[in-house]
Amino acid sequence: MTDFKIEPIEATISELKPGMKSVNITFKVMSTGDERSVESRSDGQTHRVLDAQVGDSTATILMPFWNETIDELKAGETYTLTNGYVGIFRGSLRLQSGKFGSIESAENGIDEVNETLDMSAEEHSR
Repeated sequence: MTDFKIEPIEATISELKPGMKSVNITFKVMSTGDERSVESRSDGQTHRVLDAQVGDSTATILMPFWNETIDELKAGETYTLTNGYVGIFRGSLRLQSGKFGSIESAENGIDEVNETLDMSAEEHSR
């Protein structure tokens, strides 16, 4: 039997493209939106979600945070996402942790964020 493990991709935000999987990336939380409740189509449960603008020295992107991760999130802090992916939601590029990704505080903070390039601002189609 073959193990179909995808090699992790170390990336910067400006390098992100729709459909990328197994992405490892370090980002700083720039700002957070309002928390909202959504009902899952798969399990019918209600989940909390909050969109945040995150960035690194190359660009910024929108990233949703779910449930208990919201409580641990702090604007101005730097985190590392392991095994994330890049998706499209309502036509805009999003960095996602998904159910297999993990987010932890980064060892080194990000001081300078390039806010002139917003990867979520460009319209994308599926």
